[in-house]
Amino acid sequence: MANNDNVQEELRTLYPPFEPFFTDMLKVDDIHTIYYEISGNKDGQPVIIIHGGPGGGFQDSYRQYFDPEKYCIYGFDQRGCGRSTPHACLKNNTTWDLVDDIEKIREKENIEKWVVFGGSWGSTLSLTYAETHPSRVKALILRGIFTLRRKELLWFYQEGANFIFPDAWEDYKNAIPEVERGDFMSAYYRRLTGDNEEEKLNAAAAWTKWEMSTSRLNVDPKYIQRAEDPSFALQFARIECHYFVNGGFFKKEGQLIKDATILSENNIPGVIVQGRYDVVCPAITAFELNKVWTESDLQYTISGHSCKEVTIVDKLVRATDKYADYQL
Repeated sequence: MANNDNVQEELRTLYPPFEPFFTDMLKVDDIHTIYYEISGNKDGQPVIIIHGGPGGGFQDSYRQYFDPEKYCIYGFDQRGCGRSTPHACLKNNTTWDLVDDIEKIREKENIEKWVVFGGSWGSTLSLTYAETHPSRVKALILRGIFTLRRKELLWFYQEGANFIFPDAWEDYKNAIPEVERGDFMSAYYRRLTGDNEEEKLNAAAAWTKWEMSTSRLNVDPKYIQRAEDPSFALQFARIECHYFVNGGFFKKEGQLIKDATILSENNIPGVIVQGRYDVVCPAITAFELNKVWTESDLQYTISGHSCKEVTIVDKLVRATDKYADYQL
């Protein structure tokens, strides 16, 4: 089912800020230790928030999509980013490692089933987790669907999105010599994993700026400034590029949409919030997922990609309210 964005009632906004009541560093293997936290009502509906990127890190504002009186909210920084260590590390850092990390948190906290919430890359990892462990998922709340198919990656990093944002594309393009522009992702990967630190940081800034410049329907200069933080840009660009040149480490092309039948077979419901004018993760992917995952409710908004856009906030908060008391 798909719904268009016909706004008639007052838009919902985020819940007021609140702090976690528990934080911890969980050692998940010989290399990586991940940060995770718990907030809200310890006896409430459990939900795991899966942040974007990969490499974007957990943000405090993500808690505010949930009613803290009704939800027990779990957040974490994925391997190599945010407060997790080591910073920007690519070793033992794959989609399947992250799926295992989510299970480690669930098992440590003795959670039988939980709601899974994620957008952009967070939707990728949410779908991967739900298709791998369907018995542990009550419902999915997803935004800006991204499944790492080759055509999705080429649209944004090779040719497609640059037709809409040609001005922002200039810095991304100019960071790579003309002779290497036939495969931008590979060219960036060589620099982001090379030994030349100056070249590495310049590539990280250009890669990150491109995504920050295209994520909102109305360009936000403050958001673009995130690319000027070398620590953030390095984790974001290195980890994203690592996943993308490796096809997300999936076993087959288009795996997440093909295997979405698992969600339907297990009667897992959910909401997909999709910006109609999302340039980073165009609506075609959400549309195709919705056709296979028959229990999903696809809701379009007049917006771009970012979870901070007002119509996306509205629909996400309504979705979390909907599943606050849901039991599968």
